[in-house]
Amino acid sequence: MVVVANEFAGNAPPLVSEMPTVVRVQPDVAALHRSFDYAVPETWRAANDINLNVGSRVRIELHGRRVGGWVTELDPDPAVDVELRLLQKWSGLGPNGPMIDLANWLAYRWVGSPAKALRTASPPKNIYRLPAAAVARWTGPVDPSAAQVFEGEGSVVRAAPGTDRWPLVLAAAARGNPLLLMPTIGAAKQLAGRLRRSGLEVALLPDDWARAAGGAIVVGTRAAVLGPVGGIGAIVVFDEHDDAYREERTPTWHAREVAIERSRRAGVPCVLVSPAPSVEAVNALPLSVPDRQREHAGWAAVSVVDRRSEPPGRLGLFSEELVRALSLPGRVACILNRTGRVRLLACVACGELTSCDTCQGAVRQVDDSTLTCSRCGEQRPPVCAACGGARLKNLVLGVSRAREELSALLNEPVGEVTASDSSDAHARVVIGTEALLRATPDRNAPWTSVAFLDFDQHLTALRQQAESEAMGLLVMASRLVGPRRNGGRILIQTRMGEHRVLDAARRADTGPLTEAWQEQAKAMRWPPAVAQAEVSGKGAAGFIERLGNPIGLDVLGPNEDRWLIRAPNNEALVSELARIDRGDDRLRLAVH
Repeated sequence: MVVVANEFAGNAPPLVSEMPTVVRVQPDVAALHRSFDYAVPETWRAANDINLNVGSRVRIELHGRRVGGWVTELDPDPAVDVELRLLQKWSGLGPNGPMIDLANWLAYRWVGSPAKALRTASPPKNIYRLPAAAVARWTGPVDPSAAQVFEGEGSVVRAAPGTDRWPLVLAAAARGNPLLLMPTIGAAKQLAGRLRRSGLEVALLPDDWARAAGGAIVVGTRAAVLGPVGGIGAIVVFDEHDDAYREERTPTWHAREVAIERSRRAGVPCVLVSPAPSVEAVNALPLSVPDRQREHAGWAAVSVVDRRSEPPGRLGLFSEELVRALSLPGRVACILNRTGRVRLLACVACGELTSCDTCQGAVRQVDDSTLTCSRCGEQRPPVCAACGGARLKNLVLGVSRAREELSALLNEPVGEVTASDSSDAHARVVIGTEALLRATPDRNAPWTSVAFLDFDQHLTALRQQAESEAMGLLVMASRLVGPRRNGGRILIQTRMGEHRVLDAARRADTGPLTEAWQEQAKAMRWPPAVAQAEVSGKGAAGFIERLGNPIGLDVLGPNEDRWLIRAPNNEALVSELARIDRGDDRLRLAVH
């Protein structure tokens, strides 16, 4: 059921009654963080098809070449005795005034270019007019508990992977024109399709930019948080813990944080949904927890294959218990991330994985007398902490080689799926990277099990948020095989069988895990307990030298040609980073 009304909150730019004579323009040049004034051609005043307003996309002449840009201010006070160049072309509509302000906030918060943020907020092609303003609203029944989480400023909803999230979608739609974010385009398309089948007007970004600005239920991925929503009623971020919401390129903004800020500015509720809420989420909004029985039923059953019990010296990738499980009927997805992972060391005598005593990260052997943690830098002697053994062995195997070995063990073809390639993806047993978990499942051949062949690579990865990302993989695996009643299960091979992430998955209770992460962040001085930036690239050393040692900032490193900069809060961090010249060499400044 849907109602389309003529109420509108002014998301689209109103018609300007009188054409401005001067406008301020932010050029679409990443290296430029300032705006310039331009004169409006007299001929534009007689043109009925030009609506020059804040957010309009224009073409300008800059340093002898034509570039794009965005109008950020009408009729500013230009500098005295400066001859202004004329605007060259009106290229249509762009982000409105509030979205320009949000993009500028994003650029400041993550020490990046306003042009990059405005580019994300702009339509993928030139748009010159919008459809009539409207509000799409669900008028059917709404679950009272789902509606409750939208009260006030919003909530963090801890929902098990197998929980139906449709009641939350309808509760958001009942408020009119919500913005719904999903971590992948496949999930966004599925949600948009279900909404349309329910009779609701839906805009899937970025393609439906004009419809979104006019007024509709807006669905999209990370970039959609900067997209237009006419008369926005609420913002919902599903699987807010997913690292897909983090922009890898500078500025390294996070859609969750932008969604919280956008909802605050718009005066609408923000609801963050996750089976394993992040520390950032629970620090920002009140937490809503389901009853224990319902949460437990929404998780798949988890079986841990603890390889420390295997005979000494057996350090192959496939345990006997795993091979037996894979031989049973049913489709199995085997996960092995080979890209960007640390080389692990295990004791040949007892099979115990060597890890850091301080942060549980992976350690590497830099010489005959030292093991060094790649995550926090702690050092210790190269001996096994469990048995005192001195013989350590590297554990490394890629997907393609693992596929060959597994096919020989099972005596049947094994498929392969990675982000760049797939082979025999419809086989009964398929091995692949994380891309296999994110792929759209085949309804005619559902997965009955997911097996993580070497989960320790995720638990001990170099990143500070490694445990959160590992938990995210278990969330995706549980959703892939379905809730407990479906009979599917998750198999996890590990030499860290008592790890708190595995314990949370077995118990189907992530509450204690989030609390542990919060305490660890405080103890280790990790975000969000502190503000942090990572500096890397060819120009990193020069940037750090120019930064010096300002009061209030801690500069750590270098560690593999990267530095960490920490400050008590984000304001103290970004104000110092913004004042330093970045130089001409390549530099990556990743602000958490």
